[in-house]
Amino acid sequence: MTSSCWNRFFCGLVFLCFGFLGLITSPAEAAIKKYQFDVQVKNVSRLCHAKSIVTVNGRFPGPTIYVREGDRVVVNVTNHAQYNMSIHWHGLKQYRNGWADGPAYITQCPIQTGSSYTYDFNVTGQRGTLWWHAHILWLRATVYGAIVIMPKQGTPFPFPQPHREAEIILGEWWNVDVEEFVKKANNLGLAPNTSDAHTINGKPGPLFPCSEKHTFVMEVEQGKTYLLRIINAALNDELFFAIAGHNLTVVEVDAVYTKPFTTQAILIAPGQTTNVLVQANQASGRYFMATRPFMDAPVPIDNKAATGIFQYKGIPNTVLPSLPQLPVSNDTSFALSYGKKLKSLNTPNFPANVPLKVDRKLFYTIGFGKESCPTCLNGTRFVASLNNISFEMPQVGLLQAHYFNLKGVFKTDFPDSPQTPFNYTGAPLTANLGTSTGTRLSKIAFNSTVELVLQDTNLLTVETHPFHLHGYNFFVVGTGIGNFDPAKDPAKYNLVDPVERNTVGVPTGGWTAIRFRADNPGVWFMHCHLELHTGWGLKTAFVVEDGPGSDQSVLPVPKDLPPC
Repeated sequence: MTSSCWNRFFCGLVFLCFGFLGLITSPAEAAIKKYQFDVQVKNVSRLCHAKSIVTVNGRFPGPTIYVREGDRVVVNVTNHAQYNMSIHWHGLKQYRNGWADGPAYITQCPIQTGSSYTYDFNVTGQRGTLWWHAHILWLRATVYGAIVIMPKQGTPFPFPQPHREAEIILGEWWNVDVEEFVKKANNLGLAPNTSDAHTINGKPGPLFPCSEKHTFVMEVEQGKTYLLRIINAALNDELFFAIAGHNLTVVEVDAVYTKPFTTQAILIAPGQTTNVLVQANQASGRYFMATRPFMDAPVPIDNKAATGIFQYKGIPNTVLPSLPQLPVSNDTSFALSYGKKLKSLNTPNFPANVPLKVDRKLFYTIGFGKESCPTCLNGTRFVASLNNISFEMPQVGLLQAHYFNLKGVFKTDFPDSPQTPFNYTGAPLTANLGTSTGTRLSKIAFNSTVELVLQDTNLLTVETHPFHLHGYNFFVVGTGIGNFDPAKDPAKYNLVDPVERNTVGVPTGGWTAIRFRADNPGVWFMHCHLELHTGWGLKTAFVVEDGPGSDQSVLPVPKDLPPC
């Protein structure tokens, strides 16, 4: 099976029938799925520009990993590119196995040019759509792909069985070399340029120059229902997505089933996944699917829409597609109302085990600032912080330092709340309140329950921030605009069926509260999934201590872990 299988459209069906790249034993037993990822440079042309990009196996986007719940996955990554590399399996919990999580200098040192590393992990208690991507520099601009986890044999979806499935990966494209322009911007103390186009499965669509052949086309049959596995792999943009004339029924986010609801468009942040059902129930024709950014803060964005085509079988390509009505780019009301509709399924088979008692309460403020940079263009450069601490990346993997008890690599004194409270979302503040830098982590007791409130601030500007927590899912128990009120807002929490996910958006000028049980020992990264902000220091990590049981501690170090 190759990338020619109808733009990966039939791949899910083939997997259902025959399995994919692995040793299938029997329906009742788990399989071992083996993959070879060769990180290599390939020449690619988009928007009338040709350039070299980093890929996996020469494919853009990269290959899809197909597994079943309960399978073991073994991916050997060999790095033939000029950059160091690491791969993150976004959303997989990696219980006790942070060695397979992938973020460079957090759970491993990167795979150097000419070297290999084998990611070996189990898919336990998860089913749905996740994804993988490079987790070093800005290399995930082109190094990414889908992970499709089918339910165990004999276990149906908790929604109508679709006729077929398709993966829809939303991304960004730059005409220039991404690593070079980011390096140049950092040296000047400036923000890098916005992308030149968005893409659907690596293709910008026919509304861009030289892109008629670079258009994703999905053929459908009248009266059939399709499952779209939508992934936002963009580096810096939350995105709307819609199909002209067709409703979307949301049934899953971040590989967790939701209460179904129907909408004309979805909103999906970088790092998030959304599964939707769509019925081919309109007049046979050609309809544009389209994606465009959401941004309700005074921040420059690439506002051009990428398009693909939802094409009914038998309709000639000469028929002009119609465009969907996407929300306007700053439609805050749509964003807030859409978020409120997301709820866990919360059935006996798929319960929402929300922590009702909280052992540890954390309150983290999100802020921007400027620091002195004599060599920069304006004498300053941007920094970003949590609780006024901008994270400094180490030169040794934090998990290794924790496991071997190496001294001097990090401290576990990250504050539970900001040291200087202020009116977080009041008038814009240009001061950075004395932002410091450091590799400061928060230590969490094993199996304790944690509530974390993420509060946006108006330090330089308010902005929306999608935060991703590695190693865990969490429940989004509350969200609001303005300053979080610890005396009043918890009474409004949804503790019955809140949405469960691994990446959540903090609204512009607002706050989001999440809860999780710290039952996965190791060092787990938490960061804004806007690559621009992560590079400025908007990140931290949790050290979750080992538990008392023999199966409650970090697994031994793999023999081929890359050296530092």
